[in-house]
Amino acid sequence: MIKKLVAEFIGTFWLVLGGCGSAVLAAAFPEVGIGLLGVSLAFGLTVVTMAYAIGHISGCHLNPAVTVGLWSGGRFPATEVIPYIVFQVLGAVAGAFVLYLIASGQAGFSLAGGLASNGYGDHSPGSYTMMSGFITEFVMTFMFLIVILGATHKLASPAMAGLAIGLALTLIHLISIPVTNTSVNPARSTGPAIMVGDWAMAQLWLFWLAPLLGALLAGLVYRWLSPDE
Repeated sequence: MIKKLVAEFIGTFWLVLGGCGSAVLAAAFPEVGIGLLGVSLAFGLTVVTMAYAIGHISGCHLNPAVTVGLWSGGRFPATEVIPYIVFQVLGAVAGAFVLYLIASGQAGFSLAGGLASNGYGDHSPGSYTMMSGFITEFVMTFMFLIVILGATHKLASPAMAGLAIGLALTLIHLISIPVTNTSVNPARSTGPAIMVGDWAMAQLWLFWLAPLLGALLAGLVYRWLSPDE
């Protein structure tokens, strides 16, 4: 069990450092910034790389919503849900801390920039409302879990699961970065929010509630769609 938990820590650390790091350090870098497309791809690549690195150890959840959705879908034991979530959050916080250490080495750096935190209203990249943010996070997480549950089904091709899941996360970011900066992952939201504090912590509730509800529903729906589970 401890090996599974450490794998989840490392994987979630990589997701936050790679995904949020691309947004903070590279998205708008003068003249050669990677932009929203690059950030979206970076998040997808963190999942693809970790899927093949630790998928055989822990299942490569990297996300409390994924863990809850797999439990809801009958794919994961209830006794391991809380330990997985704890280590995912710890990994995310560690990733955000390392990102802060790197980013703060630039003259003029300020946490007021958000460190890629998720937000709504005044803190949404496109100034979208709380309701828009909630709907986006709920639906995107629902669809993410449908892809995960389908790609990892016993009748699917296991070698392609990591690629399908990573591409799904890339697509989700392409859709929703302007709305909430894209979470679909409570751990990913928690790491930067702890570093930033203030508004990021005040709005963090949405990025736990909406993804967890979307994941729970997806697990139930996919279990109904696939009665041979």
